[in-house]
Amino acid sequence: MITISLRPVGRYWGTISFASTLYLCPILDLLLAEIPAKLQAELRLGLQEALVNAAKHGNNLDPSKTVVVRFSLIDNQYWWIISDQGQGFTPSSASEDDEPTDYLPADEAESGRGLCLLHQIFDQVEWNRKGTELRLCKQMETRPRLSLRR
Repeated sequence: MITISLRPVGRYWGTISFASTLYLCPILDLLLAEIPAKLQAELRLGLQEALVNAAKHGNNLDPSKTVVVRFSLIDNQYWWIISDQGQGFTPSSASEDDEPTDYLPADEAESGRGLCLLHQIFDQVEWNRKGTELRLCKQMETRPRLSLRR
C-alpha cells in the first residue's frame, strides 16, 4: 500500500510512505513528477538506490515495516528525506574534500557501490545519527534574471 500526502507547495513537504518492497516504479514516478525532464534519469537512479537501501538493508524487506519519503522544493533545492524502521546504519564520516569515488568498495565486494552513486548524483548526502534517515539534496541551476532596464 502507498500513502501520499498533498504535493509540496512553497516550504511545505509532501510525504509518501509504502510497505518495504523493491517494486518502486510507481513511487519513483510520483517523486519525480515535478522534476525537470533533463534531470529525471539521473535522479531516478539515485532515488532508486536510496529507496532500495531503505527497504532492503534498513527494513530487511519486511512488509510490515514502512519506508517514508518526505520531499520538497526549497529555494531552488529539491530535498528528499528517506526514513526506514531498521536498526540503523553507520556511514563513514565524510568531509568536504572527499571525492565520490572515495565511497567505492573493494572490487570484490558484492554491494556498497550505491553510496558512491548517491555522492555523485546529489549535492548533499547526510544521515541522521541513528542511521535510519537519509537526507538528499539536488541544487537546481539558477538562471540569471534579465534586467528590464535599459
